[in-house]
Amino acid sequence: MRIGIDARNLVSPLSGISRYIIETTRQLAALGAELYLYLPEAMPAQENLPHSVQQDVSIFQGAILRIFWANAYLPRLIQRDKIDVFWGPAHRLPLITPVNIPTVLTIHDLVWRHAPSTMRLKGWLAERVFMGPAIRRATRIVTISHASRDAICALYPSMQDKVNVVWPGCTPLPTSEMTLTRQGLARPYMLFVGTLEPRKNLINLLRAYALLPEALRQKWQLVIAGGNGWKLNHLENIIAELNITQNVLLTGFVSDAELGALYANAKFLVMPSFYEGFGLPIIEANAAGIPALTSCLSSMPEVGGDAAFLVDPYSPASITNGLESMMTDKALYQKLVASTKTNAARFTWENSAKALVKIFEQAAKKKLPS
Repeated sequence: MRIGIDARNLVSPLSGISRYIIETTRQLAALGAELYLYLPEAMPAQENLPHSVQQDVSIFQGAILRIFWANAYLPRLIQRDKIDVFWGPAHRLPLITPVNIPTVLTIHDLVWRHAPSTMRLKGWLAERVFMGPAIRRATRIVTISHASRDAICALYPSMQDKVNVVWPGCTPLPTSEMTLTRQGLARPYMLFVGTLEPRKNLINLLRAYALLPEALRQKWQLVIAGGNGWKLNHLENIIAELNITQNVLLTGFVSDAELGALYANAKFLVMPSFYEGFGLPIIEANAAGIPALTSCLSSMPEVGGDAAFLVDPYSPASITNGLESMMTDKALYQKLVASTKTNAARFTWENSAKALVKIFEQAAKKKLPS
């Protein structure tokens, strides 16, 4: 099968969606698919993609030209290469696709609808303008959790017969033993992983941590690993105001090897987000053998399974109680730890790609003669 892929997300710094595209591309190639990767400009760092994957790199640099590329130039490339199915892996399809080529669209979340205050205005407008038309035009729709499927079907009820759930996989992380020494982590710690932005609920997490008994804060450190996103550049000031500077470590952006070491040595993950389409750090933590304290909303209960302790993300007191339970209730903690590997095993890139192939095949049956 000849599959065309909109790979525009790969021209930006590595993110969860770009990792999703890269890992899925590798697995689809391993399953024998003939892949055409379309990029508006060159990737900043060449990923180790299989040689069989054909890359078509244009010269449309910047956000404005990228929109022109996606909606005017990309459809010509799709038609030229006689694609069997075109895949939009991140919420977008060209406004006009060749009528004889079926399309599959992946929707990761509906943040713009369910947590709009946590988005930049530009991102919110783009999702609002482009996602709906893409959903309506798609031959088949893929989403990454049952929670996201329910949200899509509630907003677009006429589309529900086209929406399929395909969980993503978990990428094994290398480890670097240099990380802990360099960061000065000599006591037990809980770990947050993610971009520092409002949807991740870091303010309530810090408030909850500050509400813990002093003795527990002295024994347990809170480590926050991730690069700055937006609206949280004042995080150090909030930490100082809460008088927890000595017990909170902001690592900034970390490499995959450093992240692997942080997971491997943490006691548990903290991820009380307001909203997640999936929540990849949960299964990354589980794969490393540590459980998660996470939110009771959206996809997180589904992804966390039996290896998660659920809290109300809007209540610092609920988060505090959860943290204290994870830190002091040994029986509870060991029960959660025992479920981590089994939970992580539910999510593999191989299974994800095999499920996607079936959906591509269903879509391909709708292809019209050229």
